[in-house]
Amino acid sequence: MPNYAKDGEVMYHTGLTKEMIKGAKYALVPGDPGRVEGLAKALDPNAAFVASHRDFTTWTAEVNGQPILVMSTGMGGPCVTFAVEELARLGVKTFIRVGTTGSMQEDLNLGDIVINKAAVRMDGASKAYAPIEYPAAADMRVTLALEEAAGTLKIPFKTGISVSTDSFWPGQERYDSYAGYVRRAYQGSLEEYQHLGCTNFEMENATLFTLCDVMGLHAGSVCGVVAKRTDSETVAPHDVYEEAEKRFQKTVKLALKMLTGHFLVRI
Repeated sequence: MPNYAKDGEVMYHTGLTKEMIKGAKYALVPGDPGRVEGLAKALDPNAAFVASHRDFTTWTAEVNGQPILVMSTGMGGPCVTFAVEELARLGVKTFIRVGTTGSMQEDLNLGDIVINKAAVRMDGASKAYAPIEYPAAADMRVTLALEEAAGTLKIPFKTGISVSTDSFWPGQERYDSYAGYVRRAYQGSLEEYQHLGCTNFEMENATLFTLCDVMGLHAGSVCGVVAKRTDSETVAPHDVYEEAEKRFQKTVKLALKMLTGHFLVRI
């Protein structure tokens, strides 16, 4: 039986109660607390601040008259587990990761968006919930909504499989770290993932998708490309960030309208 929170019960890590989230069933979960306000207001100009505790900054917005939660998770899979566990106890059923990513395919350019249908589980947190053979797969309906939204808005996007790591540097075969060292096991991994058809590196999808599937919840992911690993290890300048952010904001807003309106244009 699900362990739902009692009335007035405060979640230890997020600082939230059922009453504070106003019955929200959908949550957008960016990593960066600084991204929450802009994302919430892009959904709804009347979005309101709720709480900020540890890594978790929370706002509420409305789409189609339904409450939508926007809450940061911090970076990496372990932080995602706190968000999913506690929001699920408060009644949230659908989680959409919204963030930034580094592409690894030539046809994914800076400012494009990536919609991930699955993730390679190079994280550690998801292994506490399911054996490594268990797939990290996004919810089909959420993924279709994100695809349909991006296509309708004529935003350049690609759907694919991300590689979720716990390390931004050696785990993603980056050599621009302090030591400049990548373990032998990870040397050549970027090229291998490219040949396998993976689209991008990021740090949260595998944990989010695995937890949500195991718990009977729904998950999706849309990220803006701010690094093109086929060209460089460096992160793009601020104007690229702004363009990517505008695009994933518009995409997720239209996708939420489709999901909360119980229709998809494609079907």
